[in-house]
Amino acid sequence: MQDLKVVEDNRMQKLLIGLLLDGIGMISFSIPLIGEFSDVIWAPVAAFIMTRMYKGRVGRVASILTFVEEIIPFTDVIPSFTLTWIYTYFFQKTKQLQ
Repeated sequence: MQDLKVVEDNRMQKLLIGLLLDGIGMISFSIPLIGEFSDVIWAPVAAFIMTRMYKGRVGRVASILTFVEEIIPFTDVIPSFTLTWIYTYFFQKTKQLQ
């Protein structure tokens, strides 16, 4: 029972961190010109963080998608960390049960 609580805490921690990181990624969208330039710095940082948050194939694929999403102008509104969290804890779990 104790292990279940640790897993639940880890989920919520990843969700809150993901929401914060998505917010940081979206901030650059609100600053014209300078914001898009900052994506050159933020894209590799976000991709690196994604690989640390989610291990294995999910982390590798999500980090590539996050990098592409952050580096392409005007796509900063896509919440890649939150979408990865949803995929990991809802869709992937359902797939494993089948």
